Amino acid sequence: MFRKKAVYLLLLSTIILIVVASLGTTAADSLLSDKEQLGKSIFFDENLSLEQNQSCASCHGPEVGFTGPISAFNAHGAVYEGSITGKFGDRKPPSAAYATQSPVFFNDNGDWTGGNFWDGRATGELLGNPAADQAQGPFLNPVEQALPDSACVVWRVCNPVVAGDYPVSFDDVWSSESDCVIVWPADVEATCSSEGPDVSLSPADREKSNRNYDLIGLTIADYEASIEVNAFSSKYDLALTGEVGLSEEEKIGFDLFRNEGKCDRCHLSNGENALFTNYTFSNLGVPMNPENPIYSVNPAFLDVGLGGFLMNRGEDEGVYMAEWGKQKVPTLRNVDKRPDDGFIKAFTHNGYFKTLKGIVHFYNTRDIKAVCLGDHTEAQALAADCWPPPEVLENVNSDDMGDLGLTAKEEDAIVAFIKTLSDGYEVSEVFLPLIQQPK
Repeated sequence: MFRKKAVYLLLLSTIILIVVASLGTTAADSLLSDKEQLGKSIFFDENLSLEQNQSCASCHGPEVGFTGPISAFNAHGAVYEGSITGKFGDRKPPSAAYATQSPVFFNDNGDWTGGNFWDGRATGELLGNPAADQAQGPFLNPVEQALPDSACVVWRVCNPVVAGDYPVSFDDVWSSESDCVIVWPADVEATCSSEGPDVSLSPADREKSNRNYDLIGLTIADYEASIEVNAFSSKYDLALTGEVGLSEEEKIGFDLFRNEGKCDRCHLSNGENALFTNYTFSNLGVPMNPENPIYSVNPAFLDVGLGGFLMNRGEDEGVYMAEWGKQKVPTLRNVDKRPDDGFIKAFTHNGYFKTLKGIVHFYNTRDIKAVCLGDHTEAQALAADCWPPPEVLENVNSDDMGDLGLTAKEEDAIVAFIKTLSDGYEVSEVFLPLIQQPK
């Protein structure tokens, strides 16, 4: 009886695999609501940029967990080139996956929590959703999608350059709230294709456009909140339900992650659908990335993170200096997701680290190694058995890291566990334990 059941399950799993493979993206898209599908269309539309060559996905690729999808960039400065050739950002793209779980920015007994972007400046106070606030930023950033006016985004979403890229229209989704009936000037496309003045609109049409722009931010956030972006389909998730088992090394790594490694203090692993972040901010003492192109433009550049945002929004000096140099604690979900073993990913806000082993070793030994003299990449620092000084000296976290006392084998075990957090664990492997279950 057991053998017949096992064969049946194996056959069923094979059929499912064949069906999903034959449907391709259609199967995934069918899981999306109309609003989520519209958000996906906007997220992948390269025409929503000055040179019509960059989409949200250009910096947040699904194949790498919705972060930087270009191995060559990640291998060096780790910041990304915008729509305009030669213009780069100054931070590594954060992951868009699980970003919608971040709360509206608030102060929890002295700990700033929530918001989006590395410095938390997409607070969610504008649209009630940090991911929606964040989604509006890159369209108008001159070193990203670089459009001169939010009306340009509205124009191209209401009038897609390639109609087939929008199987669901903006007005169909937001029929009661949106209004694409705007009197656009004859030169709107020329204006939206140059670094120049705003689109000329009447006050009434500008109000419509602004409202539509807010809805566009909310629509992108709806896609980013979908099961396609927040899949919870890693080996770790399936191990929680008993569908697969972790290896002995992965189990040891998980135990170290929660205990001696102190990772769990910020990257919370609290059961089913754990987010592996507490959405707070910390200065890890990460060295400057000497290959960041920002230094060729501004040699004195210093990324002060949350402290800089709080200063710019008018907080008292005592408030912002207490946060000087702190960056958002990212989720560890999909941190190792990559299309192949040769693909290079970058880690931390400035992409200094290129290997999980390197960053875990840094957490373990930051405070006990010699200080490198001069600029060192991660590889050079590991070879020289030293660590460069922190990019920002203030508020370095010494409570949760720096001298953990882990062995090299224990570091490897933590890395092995972290690798179980990549979404899209193979279906065939999911069914295997079912076949092995006793009658």
